[in-house]
Amino acid sequence: MTEKVELFAAVKLNRIKAIKDHVIVCDMQFDHKISHGGIILLSGDRKLEGIHPRWGRVYAIGPEQKNIRIGQWVCVKHGRWTRGFDIEDNESEKTIRRIDINDILLVSDERVEDENYGDNMGVTKKTR
Repeated sequence: MTEKVELFAAVKLNRIKAIKDHVIVCDMQFDHKISHGGIILLSGDRKLEGIHPRWGRVYAIGPEQKNIRIGQWVCVKHGRWTRGFDIEDNESEKTIRRIDINDILLVSDERVEDENYGDNMGVTKKTR
């Protein structure tokens, strides 16, 4: 009897390596946002109002990458990433993407909350 394989299931990996100077990110946010006042702003993804840079956590880097470290947060110009690929590693299930290193706008050692609701990019430091 053959084993039934679920289509589009997360691939289980122990380790993933990027090549050359490539940067792989995870934890990019594409869903709705909640304003400081509690207003739910629906996702504008794939619509004109959804066009803005996004933050992602660096998951893996290639051996030639000298400017970015694993675990840092990078802000990438809109649309400069690949389609997501679902993986399951030792920690959890996540979606990873390769980003265009020439379109990295900002780098942070800490998670950054994107307060971008319009044309301007506002960034606030997340406090615990």
